[in-house]
Parts: sequence; C-alpha cells; structure tokens
Amino acid sequence: MESVISTDRLENAVLSTPELQRYARHVTIPEVGTEGQRRLKAAKVLCIGAGGLGSPIALYLAAAGIGEIGIVDFDEVDFSNLQRQILHGTGDVGKKKIDSALDRLVEINPEVEFHTFDCRFTSENAEEIADPYDLIIDGTDNFPTRYLSNDLAVLTKKPNIYGSIFRFEGQVSVFAPHLGGPCYRCLFPEPPKPGQVPSCAEGGVLGVLPGIVGSLQASEAIKLILGIGDPLVGRLIHFDALSFRFREIKLKRDVECAVCGNHPSIQTLTDYEMNCEISGSDSDLPLREINVQQLKDRMAQETAFVLLDVREDAEIEICRLPGSVTIPLGELPQRLSELDPNCETIVHCKSGGRSAQALQILNEAGFSDVCHVQGGINAWSKEIDSSVPLY
Repeated sequence: MESVISTDRLENAVLSTPELQRYARHVTIPEVGTEGQRRLKAAKVLCIGAGGLGSPIALYLAAAGIGEIGIVDFDEVDFSNLQRQILHGTGDVGKKKIDSALDRLVEINPEVEFHTFDCRFTSENAEEIADPYDLIIDGTDNFPTRYLSNDLAVLTKKPNIYGSIFRFEGQVSVFAPHLGGPCYRCLFPEPPKPGQVPSCAEGGVLGVLPGIVGSLQASEAIKLILGIGDPLVGRLIHFDALSFRFREIKLKRDVECAVCGNHPSIQTLTDYEMNCEISGSDSDLPLREINVQQLKDRMAQETAFVLLDVREDAEIEICRLPGSVTIPLGELPQRLSELDPNCETIVHCKSGGRSAQALQILNEAGFSDVCHVQGGINAWSKEIDSSVPLY
C-alpha cells in the first residue's frame, strides 16, 4: 500500500533531537523508522468533531506526531459530555470544545500545528476547510455531517475514516472509492428519516466505547499515512462491547451509487438538514409543535389532555413530568390502544427528535388533536424548572 503522503512533502519534515526522543518507540519499529515518522510529521489530518470519537482520535494523532491537525466543532462542553469526551474536564464545562481541546492537545504535543474551526461543517465551508488536508476523519454523531463528509471525501479524492457508536456497539471503516473501495452512500444511499435512529444523546453510549472506536480510527489514519498494513478499505469492523466480539463485514462498491458510481448524479456538496419537522407523511394532518412555555400554560388549564412521554424506561428514572403517560417510542405502534384518539395528546421526549416521530405515528393512526414539544424535557429543565435534571 502506498502512503497518502507524497515524497516531495518529506523534504521539510526534518526531525529534531527532541522529536527523535519523543517518538523513539515509533522510530524503533522497522515498519515506521525515521522515514515513517517524517511522513507523520508531513501529514495533515482533518478531524470533524471534538466529542466522544474526536477526543481519542485527536489525542492519539497528536501524540503520534502528525504535523498538522485540523479540528471542526461549534459546540460547548456540557456535564453530560464528561463521561466519554476525554479531551475536556470538569473545569471546561461551558467553554467552547474547540478551546478546551486545543489546551489539552498542546499539552500533549506542542510540536504539532493545530488549526481549529469554531463553526458548523456545512456545504458552504467544507471544501475550503478540508482543502489543505490529506485525509478526513469523521468523529461526528449526526447523519447530516456524516453524509456531507462522505460526499466531500469522494469529490476531493481523500480517504474518509468512518466511525460510529451507539450504546455498546461501534463500527469503523475507511471509505475511499479512489483506492478501490466503496463510499458510505454505497451502504446507505439516503439519510434516515428524522427520529428514526436515536442519537447517542437519546439512546446512550458506554463511556469507554468511543475510546475504542476512535483509537481504531486513529490507527487507520496512521496506517494510511505510513503506507503500511491492510487498511479497512472495502471492509467494515463491527464491535460489540457486551460480548467482546469483533466482526468483519466485506463491503462492495455500488456502481449505481449517486456519489461514487459509474454515473454519479451528485457532483456538488449539499447539506442534509434533519430537524424535528417531518415531511412526506402519508397523513394530511398538520404536524404541530409547541414550546415548553406553551406546555406550562396548557398544564395550568383545567381541561383534560394526555401528556405522552416516549422516552425509554431508564430515562424516566432520571426525571419525569408530573401526570405524564409513558410509552417508549419503539412500543408506541403496538400500544396505541392505551390512548384515546379523540383526546388532545401532547408528546415529548428528551430533546424533540423522538416526539416528532411519535407525532407522525399518531397522525397516521387517526389521532385528531396531537402536537409535540420543542426541545423536550431538557428544554423544560432549562427554561421552566431547573430542578428537573439535565442529562
């Protein structure tokens, strides 16, 4: 396998005496040596996200001596991040993730040149941000950015190192059609519908899992830069932490793929926004939503209504609004008989995604007066009652 770093980039990648000491355990590996370490120093890697996956990715790439690392993130550090996002500490809560990440990474390796991008990764800025970098690592947890980073990598012929996590399971692959493999769209041509797949925030994730998956992504990046080993091109690794089993799945390129197929129909970048509004429903009923202040006002009225909570049982144990009826979203289609289709029904979840999906289910089942709550119970905690725990 050839390195993704051209030999002409090596001329300026000279290792100083302190660097030779820092990377001594690399240099003594025959497959790496001083030339390999110079390749790492000459490399430029873009990491999208500074959260669960982005933390181990950035930490290990910095420690490995990657010459330039770009990090894209616009979020702030929250208490709920600390269980898995090891770039950030308790004292960083409320800070921009980009800022706390930079502080930590510079401490890990001041020899590396870091570039931070405090912004959303969109079709308008993606090409400009990614242009200087040799490869892209997807450390995100949302489908719009995942599809955008895939399309960008295909169009610019850069390897896209993919990782995803959910509860106890993770996946890793290298999507690189220009190296003979498929792209992400070959597997999943279109994003799922809003609310169809819960995020880590909604479904949860074992704290150590992103450390495992992110480290595997960093390992694949290093292999591609060094030009050694067998990269995960055309292969996907699935990891189950509960059974501690790794399973390899062979992947094939789809010749009809809209992005990397023989006759691609997508030749420019597009944003795939997946908000809580649902379109394309078979029902003609309006899809209504209210904010938490409106919910509070409605709860103060004397007329009856059903407040339906579609979160999981474990979430209900953390916090619950008084008087709510609880039916997890996955059980809702089978338990509709427990609800009155003629009664006003207000649906909420943690942040609005699952309640929007529940709204569609209820509309299609013939419920005549339904709406869902913007921002869910977390918005209630922030705007109405701070004694309700955020999670």
